[in-house]
Formats: sequence, C-alpha cells, structure tokens
Amino acid sequence: MKRYVLFFGLLLTGLTPGRSQSSKQDPDFPPELVSFTPYKGNPVFSGTGTNTWDQKIRERGYILHEADGYHLWYTGYEEGDDKTRYLGYATSSDGLNWTRYKNNPVLKTSWVEDLTVVKHEGTYYMFAEGKDDIAHLLTSTDRINWQEKGPLDIRLTNGQPISKGPYGTPTVWKGPHMWYLFYERKDQAVWLATSDDLKLWTNVQDEPVLTKGPDDYDQHAIAMNQIIHYKGLYYAYYHASAFADWREWTTNVAVSKDLINWKKYAGNPIVGGNKSSGILVNDGRRYRLYTMHPAVNVFLPK
Repeated sequence: MKRYVLFFGLLLTGLTPGRSQSSKQDPDFPPELVSFTPYKGNPVFSGTGTNTWDQKIRERGYILHEADGYHLWYTGYEEGDDKTRYLGYATSSDGLNWTRYKNNPVLKTSWVEDLTVVKHEGTYYMFAEGKDDIAHLLTSTDRINWQEKGPLDIRLTNGQPISKGPYGTPTVWKGPHMWYLFYERKDQAVWLATSDDLKLWTNVQDEPVLTKGPDDYDQHAIAMNQIIHYKGLYYAYYHASAFADWREWTTNVAVSKDLINWKKYAGNPIVGGNKSSGILVNDGRRYRLYTMHPAVNVFLPK
C-alpha cells in the first residue's frame, strides 16, 4: 500500500518515480543539475485562457536572468491550427511573479516559436522556429524590438544544403570562437552544426549527435532545449516523448565532454507529468529548472 501512495504523490508533483530514485549518484550528474522539487505556486506563467493573442502558450520559451531581473520570451497563440504564433515578452524581479509587456506581442511580422536567446557583446540573438518548422534568426539590442535575419542556412559536411524539410528547435551554445547549433528534424534526432559568422552553418557530422532510445521515455521523439557548461562538462537539457502520438512529454538531461558524444542520465526523466521544454536559470546562488510547456513551472533545488 505504501508503494501506491508514494507513486500517486510523485505523480501529483510532476516527478517521475523509479529511475530518478537511484541510490548511487553518477558523478557526471551532480544533484544541483538533476534534483529539483516543484515550487508550490506553480504554474508561475501561462496563457490568459481568454480571447487574446496569447490565449495559450506553447513549447520552449526562454528566460535570461540579468542584473535588472528576469526576462521571459514566449510564444502565444489562439486555438486553431491556422493561427500565427506570436512573440511575447514578460519581466520579473524574482523569477516567480511575472508582468506581461504592455505592448505585446513584440513581433507581429514573423512566426516565432520554440525559441532560445543568447546574449553576446550587447546583442540578443534569438534562434526560433518559423512557420513549417524552419529555424530562423532574429536580433535585438533592447529585448523588445527584434530584427528578422532570415532562415538559417545549414549545410552538410560536403557543403551541400541539408535535405528539404523541417529543421527546428534550434539550441545554440556560444563558444570562444564558434557558434554551435543543435537542431532536430521532425523530433526524430538532434544534429550539430557550427558557424563563425551566423550566416552559414556546417554540420560537424552528417549523423545525429543525440538519438532516441534505447529506453522508453524518449523512444518516440527527442529535441534539445539548452546547453550549459558546468565544471568542465557540457549538459544538454532536452524534451522527449515515450508515446507514438506525442501526447505527453518529459524533461531530461545528458552530458558530454565535446558537444558531440553524449551520455544520457540514468535517472531520466528528471521531470515528468507532461512538463517539458526545460531550461536551467541561475538565480545568483544556484540553478532553478523551468519547464516552459504547456505553462511555465519552476522546480527548485532539493
């Protein structure tokens, strides 16, 4: 009876029993990167639920914590397959209580979803999916006014364009001399390309660097959300689905020394309960985990 009570309690918190309860901690996955507990005030941000442009929010929004507070960019939409996905912006002093920008949406000319934001030398670079899951780049110097730079030009190792079709969920890591782009194709695997000018991207290898399986939790879909560098290693936070119809998604993590060869955490998923598109945000003392879909939930360090 106690086992059933424990299982039900874990389901209520959005955590997954079994795998993440291992008694032996893998030293490549320190607790501060994989062990979190849900904030009691969740969700902290969501769609309005009313007849507005952001009636619902979806997939990966992104949060940056800067000296003046927390900054959230998100995708808002109205119900209906033909509705454009617009870019919204919100701010917070504590990362828990959010205020929507009064002139949302901040971009009305481009389809923006599944976005990530990198700040480099005073410029904000937003990599996002456009319509038909084609990744594109936008830039801003004030977080609000964004300039469209067009679709990402990704090439095979031989210099030829990648095959036609969707390429989305762009996740970017800025190294000292190179930009690293992780992208998925139909959520079936993740590839890696690099660029030194943000104009032309070339695959590091034409085979994926992160694939589905072999365990059930990511058997049917996989896409990367974020890369962080921590104590000499790279950590990829990614979402995945155990279901062929993608009815439920989880948040997971993998580790790498070189951004190419990845080891998945044996305790995946680190958050279940259909809370996905997870990213880490440093609050100044420690990491918080935010899951962004289908609403923004916060998970605090245990």
